[in-house]
Amino acid sequence: MLLSSGHAGELTELVQKLRLKFSMKDLGRARHILGIKISQHHNRQRLFLSQTYYIGRVLEHFNMQSAKSASTPQPINLRLSQRDWLTSCPEGEDMKSVPYAPVVGFLMYAVVTTRPDISYTVGVVS
Repeated sequence: MLLSSGHAGELTELVQKLRLKFSMKDLGRARHILGIKISQHHNRQRLFLSQTYYIGRVLEHFNMQSAKSASTPQPINLRLSQRDWLTSCPEGEDMKSVPYAPVVGFLMYAVVTTRPDISYTVGVVS
């Protein structure tokens, strides 16, 4: 269980109440959880979440480290066609071996957790 609060006193009180019901360990500050990097800036008292590491691992898993990046948001009028892609793009042959369903699943996790800005693009690809 990951707990966070802007008030240390309230957090301590909650932990004490939870320890009455559950066996718990304090593992200190969280740095990563479920592929998400957590960083805290004390001067702003904010948490920042990043999935750079997660996305890098997904690219490695599918051997797509050399894939071209694109800016978001995606143009709304862009239409994707497998037939057009495979005939007009030099990377078309390499893309035949990409298992799209698992790739979309990994990307959906990113959308749901910290990257809602790519939801339209992931929906188009799926």
